[in-house]
Amino acid sequence: MFDQHYDVVWRSLRRFGVASDEVDDAAQEVFIVAARRLDDIEIGKERSFLFSTAMRVASDARRARARRRTTADGSEALAEVKDPCPTADVLSDRLRARELLDQVLDTMSEDQRSVFVLFELEGMTMAAIAEDLDLPSGTVASRLRRAREHYQRQVDRLRATLERTEVV
Repeated sequence: MFDQHYDVVWRSLRRFGVASDEVDDAAQEVFIVAARRLDDIEIGKERSFLFSTAMRVASDARRARARRRTTADGSEALAEVKDPCPTADVLSDRLRARELLDQVLDTMSEDQRSVFVLFELEGMTMAAIAEDLDLPSGTVASRLRRAREHYQRQVDRLRATLERTEVV
């Protein structure tokens, strides 16, 4: 199960909002939970179990990070991101794009975010998402539609903000 699903669990955790320096630990936690509950996992439903566990682990990690980021004086600490890149410009562009995507994803509800990430970023089909999240296909389609609308509104808002700052 680990060999077959580790990569997708890791990417999902990262896209569900787990910080890059915490994602390895979160992935390990998902598989520890799976190992403890191995007898409860239905054969053929392993991926579904891992996704639902990853969503809960990511939610816990986001809450813990939010608590840690607030310092005693109430200001937010800056997160250091280490990513080896050939040039500073490429690194800067990549980090900014990731920050913007994370900002948009953070504004989504967990229900919308999970469907959006699995469909748009992981490339899963709606049928596979419905099966893995144990949801009716109509619910998946509805959540994806609302998530896309939300995503577009947030992107439009960010563009408008960038345009205003460029004029100044």
